[in-house]
Amino acid sequence: MTPILYDPTFYLAAIPAVILIGLAKGGLGGAMALVGVPLMALVVPPVQAAAILLPILIVMDIVSLWAWWGIFDRRLLAVMLPGAMIGILVGWLTAAFVTEAHVRLIVGVITLLFFLRWLLDKVRRDERVAEHNWLKGTFWGSISGFTSFVAHAGGPPYQVYALPLRHDPKLFVGTSVIFFAVVNTVKLVPYFALGQFDATNLTASLILVPLAPLATLAGAWVVRRMRADIFYPMMYIMIFFISLKLIHDGLGGL
Repeated sequence: MTPILYDPTFYLAAIPAVILIGLAKGGLGGAMALVGVPLMALVVPPVQAAAILLPILIVMDIVSLWAWWGIFDRRLLAVMLPGAMIGILVGWLTAAFVTEAHVRLIVGVITLLFFLRWLLDKVRRDERVAEHNWLKGTFWGSISGFTSFVAHAGGPPYQVYALPLRHDPKLFVGTSVIFFAVVNTVKLVPYFALGQFDATNLTASLILVPLAPLATLAGAWVVRRMRADIFYPMMYIMIFFISLKLIHDGLGGL
């Protein structure tokens, strides 16, 4: 058997990672999901951490689809999903050349700029609601698909497009659940082709997967009871801190 399956430090990192991702998948702040790979990467290589988490993400997606069934913005999905497929393909084709540090740095900078724009709008008291835009949606969808493929970090680019639409929190979460369920399912093909699903990684996924539905349902329970004036500021504040974390990790890995 593989040492990580008997290593207590692996579980000390992996169990909190899965719980945080599950809460995020349930809707309690998509930025929480970004902590998963970095946290597990403290004890296993980042690529292995991503491979272990992907089957767990699929289980979380199934639970989230059940919890948020029928609540989604059809037009957002139509605008963003084609771009996401392009991003996944680019990530697959460039997997041998693009490092995770570069991706984290790029996503961190984009996310920080997004937060600063929101903060400036708050200072100016600009509460305008954005409209759907095919060009912007395709662009941010492709960035989300690419960063999701490389590091399960598709949340911030998705939110750059989706948050300014100012959906009701339940509609925001329900739509993001479908978007990432499709993205993660499609990612299975290139991950398998790249040889990431060996017996060790799948066994680790199987051991951790019972935590997935509990954490996901807990996140959904909280969001269903949360007002928009609390939900959105919380999301933006979480995005700010995660952007600093991504920038720090990206610069440290160069």
